[in-house]
Amino acid sequence: MDPDVLNMFVIAGGTLAIPILAFVASFLLWPSALIRIYYWYWRRALGMQVRYAYYDDYQFCYSYRGRPGYRPSILMLHGFSAHKDMWLSIVKFLPKNLHLVCVDMPGHEGTTRSDLDDYSISGQAQRIHQFVECIRLNRRPFHLVGTSMGGNVAGVYAAQYPEDICSLTLICPAGLPSTTDSKFIKQLRELQESKRIDRIPLIPSTPEEMSDMLKLCSYVRFKVPQQILQGLVDVRIPHNDFYRKLFLEIVNEKSRHSLHENMSKIKVPTQVIWGKQDQVLDVSGANLLASAIPDCHVYILENCGHSVVVERPRKTANLILEFLALLHSPYYIKKQA
Repeated sequence: MDPDVLNMFVIAGGTLAIPILAFVASFLLWPSALIRIYYWYWRRALGMQVRYAYYDDYQFCYSYRGRPGYRPSILMLHGFSAHKDMWLSIVKFLPKNLHLVCVDMPGHEGTTRSDLDDYSISGQAQRIHQFVECIRLNRRPFHLVGTSMGGNVAGVYAAQYPEDICSLTLICPAGLPSTTDSKFIKQLRELQESKRIDRIPLIPSTPEEMSDMLKLCSYVRFKVPQQILQGLVDVRIPHNDFYRKLFLEIVNEKSRHSLHENMSKIKVPTQVIWGKQDQVLDVSGANLLASAIPDCHVYILENCGHSVVVERPRKTANLILEFLALLHSPYYIKKQA
């Protein structure tokens, strides 16, 4: 073989080998870095841009796509110990011309974390209102979406700032009493009785605990490699002390039933989406909301757990779009007149 041709193959092979080796090294040695790169790439692929907004010296980190138009903007509030990128699986199935905003909740990811902040559900709702005013999202009423803890905050927000929103989607929201204890609540009781409350199932510190949390939150059984589990834990461990503090704040008497205490004040059309096999928050909460909110549309998803956004992203996106289309249909507008 011609030496020049051989050299070309060697150079080409070396060029290809470098990124492959880098990927393998990242996967084996720094899985948490790989997870961050994954979210960065996914945001770019979906056209989501990251920005910061400031209220005095308080920083909010958020991502957005599109611009306000004739359809309502959509603001999405994530759950406990998550971040704005958890919505990417749903963003994938939403129109690119729809104005979407996903914000890191107080103390999470790129949003300010302060020991002096009020992390009760009401306090978080107040912070989200500050964010909304910062980016002037409430120039026109917007559609608010929240899941789990974020659903609790979204419901309280709708009750406290009704002029800001035109409609509401609550996905497996926290903040409701339940006649049936979920698996998660039973685990908490057992830990409390054994005085091991520091081992909260939603705050994993090992790959094994992370695997258990995923099984608790999902009906669908995802096969997650050990290295990815390690990466997910590595990303979370620096924040676990904050998560424990936050968890104790949102389950105390001031916040535990915040949504239930405020749901009679929710006057906007409301959509409730819940996984039938939710092991974290019992699906019976959907009936409570339906009985208290006059214009409430309930959707129970079969073969789905607490992580509705991850397990059924296409279905969830379609339900939100169908709900918004219904609210702006001539028949519905005439009916409400």
